[in-house]
Order: sequence, then C-alpha cells, then structure tokens
Amino acid sequence: MESNFAEKIQERAVLVGLNADCFTKEQTATDQTLEELDALLETAGGFCTGKVLQNRHTPDPHSFIGEGKAQEVRMLAEATGATMVIFDNELSPGNIRALEEILGMTVLDRSALILDIFAQRAKTREGRLQVELAQYKYLLPRLAGMGASLSRQGGGIGTRGPGETKLESDRRHIRERINRLEQELEQVRKVRAVQRQRRQKNSVPVVAIVGYTNAGKSTLLNRLTGAGIPANNRLFDTLDTTSRFLSVSDNLDVILSDTVGFIAKLPHHLVNAFHATLEELEYADLLLHVIDASDPDREAHIAVVDKLIAKLARPGTPVLQCYNKADLVSPMDIPRGEDVIAISAEKGYHMDALMKAIENALGHARHHVFLRLPYSMGGMVQTLHDNAKVLNMEYTGEGIAVETVVDDILLGRVREYVIKEC
Repeated sequence: MESNFAEKIQERAVLVGLNADCFTKEQTATDQTLEELDALLETAGGFCTGKVLQNRHTPDPHSFIGEGKAQEVRMLAEATGATMVIFDNELSPGNIRALEEILGMTVLDRSALILDIFAQRAKTREGRLQVELAQYKYLLPRLAGMGASLSRQGGGIGTRGPGETKLESDRRHIRERINRLEQELEQVRKVRAVQRQRRQKNSVPVVAIVGYTNAGKSTLLNRLTGAGIPANNRLFDTLDTTSRFLSVSDNLDVILSDTVGFIAKLPHHLVNAFHATLEELEYADLLLHVIDASDPDREAHIAVVDKLIAKLARPGTPVLQCYNKADLVSPMDIPRGEDVIAISAEKGYHMDALMKAIENALGHARHHVFLRLPYSMGGMVQTLHDNAKVLNMEYTGEGIAVETVVDDILLGRVREYVIKEC
C-alpha cells in the first residue's frame, strides 16, 4: 500500500516554521524541528522541496508568517513544483484559510501530518478507532478553514482517514460520531481493565517500554521476547500496543508491553485518543525508557518523553533508562547511574545486564521457596494464589506442600513453614 502511494501520488512539499519570541519551547520551530518534520513527511510518503524558517516577534494574526514571507513561500513552492506547504507549528482555522488563499495550494500543519501517518500505520480495530477519533477532534474546529484540503480528489497526505464526504457533513453528525467512537474505546478500556485485574491476581508485574519514536522500542521487545513485530528504521512504525510474556529470571516473570512512540509537539488529540493504550503506563510497575544513544538531539527528546511520563504514569513508578544503540557511540557519551544501562537491542549487547536491572528495579526481591503448611492454614493457600506465583501444590499426609515465588512481605508471613529456599 505504502509503496503504491509513494509511486503514484507522492506529494512535494515546502516546509515552513515560525520562531516567535512569544512562543514556548514546545510551540516554536527550529532547524532541528524542521529536520524532524522532513522525516515525518518522508514517513508519510512525501518529498521536501525546500525549507523556510521565519523569525518574528509575534505570529501574524492573519497569515501567521506575514504576507510578504508567505509570498516568498509561494514563489519557492511554484519554483520547486511543490503541491502543498506544511507548517511545523500548529495553525488556527483562520491561518489555514488565509494561507491557502495566498499560496494557492493545500496548507497543513505538523499535527495534520502526524495524524496522516497514524492513519496509515494503524492496523488493529482499536488503533483505527483511536486514530479516527483524533482526526475528528482535530478537524471539527477547523472545518471552516480547510477549503482546499477538503476539495481535493484522489487522496494523498492529509486526506486519509474519515474521508471527504464525512468531513463535509455538519458538525452535529461529526459530534455524534465522536461520541460513538468514545463509547467504543471505553469498551476497549473495560476489556483492558479485566485483563489487568487478571494479571494483578496472578501477581505478574507489567513492564512498559516507552521512548521517543524510532528509538528502538520494538527491536528491544523482539530481542527479549521474540515477538516478531515489524521494527523498521522509520518514525511511528508501531502504533498498536503489543504485550508479551517474559521470564526475567527463575524467580520473576513479567508482561512486557510496547507503546506508541512519543514525539515533540505530539497533538494533544492523539494523546487523548490513545488514552486506552497509554493508560498502560499508569498501571505499569516499571518503565523502560529506551533512548537512542546516537541521536544528536537525544537530550531534547529525553525531556519530551520525561514530560509525558510525568503526565501519564503513576507517580513514583521506577524508570530504567536504556541507552540503546550504545555500540554506535563512545562509552564516555553515556551517563552512569544506578537506573541507567547501555544496550544494543539490534546486536543483543548487555541483554543479561538489562534483565538483572529489571529484576532489581522491580523493588523487593522475590524468593523461590518450598513450603509445608498445616491444614489449619488453608486460607494462606488462597493468599498465595492471589499475591504470589504458585508453581506447584500437593495435599500430603504431613500438610499442604507448596512450591511458590513470594516477595519479602509474604516470605515474612510464611517463613516458619519454609522447608527449602532456592
């Protein structure tokens, strides 16, 4: 599908960013964010014909970058055969309408481009529901300003998803669709809640893999679990959460979950729509923050992920920083610390050390013990089933023989009945 799109209707776009004195760090455009926008455009199947970074004290309320600069962009687009202009900043409906009148071609912003990529990548029903919800919430307040975008025929960047006829429907219809999508996603959340309760009952910790897009999260999941999910060198290759069972050691099994990659200026509609998926972070017992050690902008990208972790994860959840692709940099370029580990998911470097770090980071130690409980303590059997990992149980003439993996707290309650500890 993607190669067919690239061959037949590859878009050529000029990329534009505004650096204004009044913008926050998250709002402004820089040479680095324009480079990332270029990578996003390539991921969507497009080609960059030129980049323009405008510096102003404040954005122009009408044309955002000022009419003079907009005319320069129009001439650059015409000279390079561009079919659209994509802005690194978020545009208002009025900005879009004014710019399309000046430029005479489709105008998109960074959020619309990311939404388009998500529309391409989502494979499961849940993923498609979440993307469609995010698209409708993004488009609803912008209907009046999307003239050229809505009138285009034949598809292309910015037109995937809900579709032309749906977008031309009245706002009431779109709001009704948003309500239905939210109800369906609420059912997804309920199913996840049941699955989560089952894991908690079985005392299986959850380890969530998080990180900036293209940091190597899926490669790490494949390396540790043999999940076999696609892991390509492109942005947002994984949208649909994958969870796999992982035996960390003889005493510890976990559920390892991959999550959608984060990115600077991630549209808040996407964060909200993907809440059913991202709420796994809220219930995770440990977060593996995968960092591309060779990324020239890694400190800024670490900050983006840390900010989203603070927003989405449960306060106090331990975080293990995994500097991936460590084979591509000097050891001196990687920080040292108790919660820091250097790995290469692709080459398999330091996987044993990572497993040990996961075991240590999950808090209290776990103990593999053999118990002989008197029949008068039959209630403890249920406690072990609810809060520990019961490997074997047998009713004998001398009592209840149990082989189990327990934490420090449970060990203290049954220590006098331990006949052997591995």
